[in-house]
Amino acid sequence: MRIGLYPGTFDPVTLGHVDIIQRAMALVDRLVIGVAINRDKGPTFTLEQRVAMVEAECQAIVQKTGGEIVVHPFENLLIDAARDVNAGIIVRGLRAVADFEYEFQMVGMNRALDSSVETVFLMADARRQAIASKLVKEIARLGGDVSKFVTPAVNAALRDRYAQPGAQG
Repeated sequence: MRIGLYPGTFDPVTLGHVDIIQRAMALVDRLVIGVAINRDKGPTFTLEQRVAMVEAECQAIVQKTGGEIVVHPFENLLIDAARDVNAGIIVRGLRAVADFEYEFQMVGMNRALDSSVETVFLMADARRQAIASKLVKEIARLGGDVSKFVTPAVNAALRDRYAQPGAQG
C-alpha cells in the first residue's frame, strides 16, 4: 500500500490545499493529512477546529476518488510523523520559487534523517498559486471577501472567528 503524508498547519484549509489533496490521491492508496500543532505559529483556529475542517473538506474527495484519507495531528519532526503513519512519501505543495528554496532545504534534512522516505512536490494549480492561509486570514480579519480562496464552510468559520469581539490572528 502506498501511503503519503501531506503535512501543514491548515490554518485554515484553503482551496489550494484541497487542490493538492485531490491530486495527491492519484499518487497514493492512503493519504494522511498531517495537521501540525506548531504552537510557534499561534494558529487562529484550535487543533480540534483545524482537524474538523480538514476532515469535512476531505469527505467529498474520498467520495469522488474512492481513496482513503486519514487526518492525523502531529507535533514531532516531520520525518518522525511520516514513520508514525508508515508513509513512504511526503507530499508538498509549491506555489512559488520562495516555497522551493525552503522545501529544498527541508528535503535535504529529511533525507539525511531517513533516506527511505521520498518527497514529492505538486505545483499548485495556476488559479490557486496566490492562495496562502496567512493572507486569507488577514483578508478575513480586515473584513474582506475570501470566498474565492476557501470553501463555503471555511468561509463561514472565518467570518464567525473574526466576528468575535477582540478576535486577532
